[in-house]
Amino acid sequence: MSAATPLPMALVAEITHRCPLRCPYCSNPLEMARASEELSTADWQRVFAEAAALGVLHLHLSGGEPMARADLPALIRAAVEAGLYTNLITSGVLLDEKRLVQLAEAGLAHVQLSFQHADGSEAERIGGMIGAHAKKIAAARLVTVAGLPLTCNFVIHRQNAWGVGAMIALAADLGAGRVEIAHTQYYGWGLINRDALLPDTGECNAVTTAVEGARETHQGRMVIDYVTSDYHADRPKSCMGGWARRFIVVTPAGRALPCHAAETIPGLSFPNVRTVSLAEIWNADPAFLRFRGTGWMPEPCQSCDFKEQDWGGCRCQALALAGDGAATDPVCGRSSLHSSVKELIAARPVAPPPFVYRRHAGHAIPE
Repeated sequence: MSAATPLPMALVAEITHRCPLRCPYCSNPLEMARASEELSTADWQRVFAEAAALGVLHLHLSGGEPMARADLPALIRAAVEAGLYTNLITSGVLLDEKRLVQLAEAGLAHVQLSFQHADGSEAERIGGMIGAHAKKIAAARLVTVAGLPLTCNFVIHRQNAWGVGAMIALAADLGAGRVEIAHTQYYGWGLINRDALLPDTGECNAVTTAVEGARETHQGRMVIDYVTSDYHADRPKSCMGGWARRFIVVTPAGRALPCHAAETIPGLSFPNVRTVSLAEIWNADPAFLRFRGTGWMPEPCQSCDFKEQDWGGCRCQALALAGDGAATDPVCGRSSLHSSVKELIAARPVAPPPFVYRRHAGHAIPE
């Protein structure tokens, strides 16, 4: 590894795309892997060992719903033996006391539990699963009773923005040490549903006000992370800490990516961990090197004082908004396309259209 190559901090292991929920903003790709295509237990165990050897500290077990994998305790045990801090990102709907005991005994260190809303009926309408909200509440209480740290995650959009105060209050009631309030990212299912999800400026401001007030209320008792809306910004975020700078994502079928939606960018071919080691991928793979650092940047990014802070913003967002993954991220105020983002916000329909719910393989997606 050269002196210029950053060390990866975290591995996001998308161990399955299977999930009983159908969230319309899901970060999974439109074409999801079938169970028969998933990496085996032994494959994941080897990947975890390779990640630890490469310098990775944190393992985020994600999906889909990672609890759909019967071998989850074995995967956690292997990760702990490799020296990784294990974080389970789950909907909670498949979690019961017996399974939680198994995960805790395997060495699980932390649970991130996703919610769609504080209101049960609205949560189930958004997530597309009847009965899910009560299961999530029960799962959260099991986690805290077991003594595991709990983070509650809420994805924010125009159809739940008014309820952020209640969401934070719910997290506090459930005993969460941290809550994440994160605006929707518009790629994959989120991009298909953008008109149904994209908030206006007033809604974004209301969310910010609710978060700021709640931070005062819960100071010293619960941390509130806030991910603001890209489309309402004038400067882009450092997506995933910069392309291939901090995170490695491995899909259920074994494809290694610098970020969740990287496969949407034309012209890039990503390696598979079945045949290539994580070290070789991180240090030498052309797709990982394509947007790492600043050498690839066009103007005005190349001469920008912030280029080593935002690392050019989000490449997948640039593709979605500019049609070019190498373009200046249009959410940046210096982009020639920045006004088009504001036009998208202004042009959203007054009434949100119906959701196109997340579908697994074999189900047609409406045009």
